[in-house]
Amino acid sequence: MELVRSHILVCAGTGCSSSGSEKIIAAFEASLKEAGLDKEVKVIKTGCFGLCALGPVVVVYPEGSFYSRVTPKDAEEIVEEHILKGRIVRRLLYQETVQDDNVKSLNETGFYKKQLRIALRNCGVINPEVIDEYIAYDGYQSLAKALTEQTPEEVLAVVKASGLRGRGGAGFPTGTKWEFAMKQPPGQKYVCCNADEGDPGAFMDRSVLEGDPHSIIEAMTIAGYVIGADQGYIYVRAEYPIAVKRLKIAIEQARAYNLLGQNIFGTDFSFDLEIRLGAGAFVCGEETALMTSIEGNRGEPRPRPPFPAVKGLFGKPTILNNVETYANIPWILTQGAEAFAAIGTERAKGTKVFALGGKIKNTGLVEIPMGTTLREVVEEIGGGCPNGKAFKAAQTGGPSGGCIPAAYIDTAIEYETLTALGSMMGSGGLIVMDEDNCMVDIAKFFLEFTVDESCGKCTPCRIGTKRLHQILEKITTGRGTMEDLDLLEELCHHIKGSSLCGLGQTAPNPVLSTLRHFREEYVAHVRDKKCPAHVCKALMQYRITDACKGCTACARVCPTGAISGKVKELHVIDQDKCIKCGACMEKCKFNAIVKE
Repeated sequence: MELVRSHILVCAGTGCSSSGSEKIIAAFEASLKEAGLDKEVKVIKTGCFGLCALGPVVVVYPEGSFYSRVTPKDAEEIVEEHILKGRIVRRLLYQETVQDDNVKSLNETGFYKKQLRIALRNCGVINPEVIDEYIAYDGYQSLAKALTEQTPEEVLAVVKASGLRGRGGAGFPTGTKWEFAMKQPPGQKYVCCNADEGDPGAFMDRSVLEGDPHSIIEAMTIAGYVIGADQGYIYVRAEYPIAVKRLKIAIEQARAYNLLGQNIFGTDFSFDLEIRLGAGAFVCGEETALMTSIEGNRGEPRPRPPFPAVKGLFGKPTILNNVETYANIPWILTQGAEAFAAIGTERAKGTKVFALGGKIKNTGLVEIPMGTTLREVVEEIGGGCPNGKAFKAAQTGGPSGGCIPAAYIDTAIEYETLTALGSMMGSGGLIVMDEDNCMVDIAKFFLEFTVDESCGKCTPCRIGTKRLHQILEKITTGRGTMEDLDLLEELCHHIKGSSLCGLGQTAPNPVLSTLRHFREEYVAHVRDKKCPAHVCKALMQYRITDACKGCTACARVCPTGAISGKVKELHVIDQDKCIKCGACMEKCKFNAIVKE
């Protein structure tokens, strides 16, 4: 057994990798070797720690020192000062861990103290490319127990008792879905994993695959045992190269350890997995479209019923869950259904992972108990909006969700409460908006995404979403009428009620939720021809005030020559020439240019 005195954990998720974490790992290894410490100190490549805003992240144990925004040069300093001399490099520490002369535990900081990591339990802890590290953290214990000590019915009973609901969208009870497939006649069945994750700003599933791929393999194998399937497919988008690479490594390692393949753990149960790469079509997040894509056809949804549990992949009974749902399964079977059910609320058990982004200080990945309030997420975990700006709204559920206004910031986050506000849990994207965001523009942004991603199979979605977008474009360019607002709402309800799949049925949500909670902004665009947030270019203008000193700086940066005036005299903007780029306002040192 290899004994070491220190571990240096370096985040190698997508965010930190894009900031050069591989070079940092190389710098640590070279510095340790030069110091003769390469046998005593181990450098471990991990998944995401969560605090993406501070990457690249490095944590040194046993001290638990959390270093942020580390460079290869900093790695050399950490080895020389911290590892060799025992002196923590305070300038590199995450500042919230520094308190006077003491260094606080990471779990005492605002970002981490209200989190509870279950789905993310191994992310930032183990090397995802080493199966032995996963096993050291109780990996494959649940599978071993299920195959050697429990019947499929007993395993299913635990999943149902836990209260786990699907983490990919509507929150359908996981155990119930598995039970439907289990009760189908014996024969060929399939287990599928949705790792497509197409919501703008969402990176929850990607982070789990990058940081803990074996948990998904173990969970899918358990699901196969429960329903009587011997084959599984992980549908992951090709834009996730790190996740795909680590999944491939993990599958090969599991096969080598006889944790996948024939007669697992010496039993008569056999199960194997294959990866299928998606081309980035948002509609393939819908379960029947995903299965159609796996079959080698264009990803288009199919009418339901029959539901996939009866007739799914290749016409056989199939279950489909997303990455986060599966990530909970091994923990539930190891710790017990009661432990999971004790977390969260009566209607929503356990935790939920969110990708926290937008106008927020602590951008990153968070996992919170169900029932945590939006205020706790935004103000405490997220650190609030930067630059003293006021929180305005949070978009949950991506293009399928809606906007929750600041008036409801104390809402507990669970499936039903979000739905009641016109939004939804979705897969877990949470985008924060401040006072500078225009809610009409936000609705138009998500509609534009949905129009592009519609598969075109059904008319309500193919044509209806285009018409919605055209009306929003009309409103944001000052050509809207009050009748357009009524038409918007009417069209939204028609699309929701008649679209074939979830993409079309939920596409109007951003429009309906902003109409409901921010109608005054729509009215301002239509009646007053003003954008209150000064975002919609057609409805705003830049004006030079009497504070102008005539320094000519604004005129010199104007790309269209729209600004005129003599030195030391008040300048003027020709609105017909102005393209509203904002270069003049950025350049002015006297705050003499305003946006109206």
